[in-house]
Amino acid sequence: MSQFGYAIRQLSAAQKSAKGVSLYSRYVNRPAGRVLAAGGYTLKLTPNQVTMISAVFTFAGVVMIATLRPSPAVAVGIFAALVLGFALDSADGQLARLTGTGSAAGEWLDHVVDCAKMLALHMAVLLSFHRYFGFSDPRWYLVPVVFQFAAVMVFFGGILTEQLKRAARQKAGADGPAPAAAVSPLRAVALLFVDYGVFCAMFLLYGSREVFLALYCGLLVAHLLFMVAFLVKWYRELSAPGR
Repeated sequence: MSQFGYAIRQLSAAQKSAKGVSLYSRYVNRPAGRVLAAGGYTLKLTPNQVTMISAVFTFAGVVMIATLRPSPAVAVGIFAALVLGFALDSADGQLARLTGTGSAAGEWLDHVVDCAKMLALHMAVLLSFHRYFGFSDPRWYLVPVVFQFAAVMVFFGGILTEQLKRAARQKAGADGPAPAAAVSPLRAVALLFVDYGVFCAMFLLYGSREVFLALYCGLLVAHLLFMVAFLVKWYRELSAPGR
């Protein structure tokens, strides 16, 4: 059995729960990450090396957004860089589980890169708005700023909630993962609106000013609505008796 084939089989048998995951992440990003993780295993890469390769692709996309005039060709290049960076972001964790080399430092690096890319992406859109979109109303420049705020709150609010829940389970003497819950198809569809992969796919239409603006603003509204709903939900969960 080849190393690549072995890695694919092992990773396929040890996938994370689909609870709280959108259809894109479940059926596109995780499978793509599995293939890339198997490739990394074959090349004897470490999870941290895969994390840094992910950052290289993501920030290549960020630089393109900030510096290149929108066009269909530029849009495809941005999409390819961001989507590959996202798939590699899934691959590093899968490779860590496969090789048993997960660590607090590796998790820290992964989250720091995620933080940097979220901040940088919306700053790049702001720069692109200023350089290429020709807005006469300066209020348009608030859109990426608000989007950045909402995206960071949703993503890292979720991470903090999971860390606090894990600490509470450990304090109660239950060191394992939380009990698996039923996967809701409706929730998996709804989460597409705040899925980073869908955000990346939006850049395929970056060459069309009006369409891109409509989609960007639509996803912003979705992020704001989900932010409020998630913050209320997470606070209630952490306030429940026994926490």
